[in-house]
Amino acid sequence: MSSRSDPNATRSGEVPILVGVVRETGPRVDLDDEELPYCFLEKSWAGIRFLLDEAGVGVDVYEDGDPIDEECVLFGWSADLVAASAEALGATPFEALEVHYDPRKLSEADVYPMRHMWDADDIGYLRDNYRDLVAFFRKTAASGGAAIRNFSF
Repeated sequence: MSSRSDPNATRSGEVPILVGVVRETGPRVDLDDEELPYCFLEKSWAGIRFLLDEAGVGVDVYEDGDPIDEECVLFGWSADLVAASAEALGATPFEALEVHYDPRKLSEADVYPMRHMWDADDIGYLRDNYRDLVAFFRKTAASGGAAIRNFSF
């Protein structure tokens, strides 16, 4: 996982960042608090999304949640949505997604970031980021927290 202060995390194209908000009520939460659960998917989000869709897992890191700004860069995930996502992802080991990994299909579908150049070696990149995503949702759900998804272009 990358640091929140990484300049590329908010300036490079199409990068989702998830930050867990430990509580939905109570004192205001500082989103720069390094103790909050955090997941930086880099550019793996679309490949992970493709595999989740192919496997029929009902979690979409791009579309789920509710927009909380006019540009639809920030999406809020309620504690209930975080919990449901944690359950679905926790019940889906990467091996269940890996059977749907087909570099040709990903390339034909023009899935970001490799577009038409996916190959057999790219599965490791998706596996590592999926592992971080599952851990993020598990930790955030365990705290009863909600999340904010930041998707910068």
